Amino acid sequence: MKVLIACEESQEVCKAFRAKGHEAYSCDIQEPSGGHPEWHILGDALKALEGGQVVTMDGVAHEFVKWDLLIAHPPCTHLSVSGARWFAEGKKPLSLKFEAAAFFMKFIEADIPHIAVENPVCVMSTLYRKPDPIINPWQFGHPEQKKTCLWLKNLPILEETDNVYDYMMTLPPKLREKNYWMGKGHSKERSKTFLGIAKAMAEQWG
Repeated sequence: MKVLIACEESQEVCKAFRAKGHEAYSCDIQEPSGGHPEWHILGDALKALEGGQVVTMDGVAHEFVKWDLLIAHPPCTHLSVSGARWFAEGKKPLSLKFEAAAFFMKFIEADIPHIAVENPVCVMSTLYRKPDPIINPWQFGHPEQKKTCLWLKNLPILEETDNVYDYMMTLPPKLREKNYWMGKGHSKERSKTFLGIAKAMAEQWG
């Protein structure tokens, strides 16, 4: 299976699919932190959607007729509910929100048979439609809370693999809500897909 993981610099999902034997590539405007530049397309994810020829960071060209599966992580900065107040207070122009929404929809509307688009709780539930599942890391072996929405096309609902909710609730809030307590300097860490979720995607969608 040929898999494109769009807007992913961490390569967590890419590596999970590679471990299952799939030809998976991450794509982002940033260089990868996952250690595999030979699997990374550095550049515009919308261009990579088209298939055809893509070039990975090791300089090797790869030819595709079409991707089989797209998993996209479009930026949530201007879409998340937590940032909505900046638009309401006039501190950000609304045009940023609508540009981000249009970018999000490019992945939804891609000519690829199987699609998953990921974002936190965000305005796309109103501007587009409600997500299929809303998942949390604690459903996949990580004792943390971070609601993640998935909009799916021709894919099954992602089933939990290791529910550790009861254990998580014994932890202090700053441990089980680490993502909410991180500062601005931790944006890469905050956006990284949890390993348990990445593995579940590869096992259930691969």
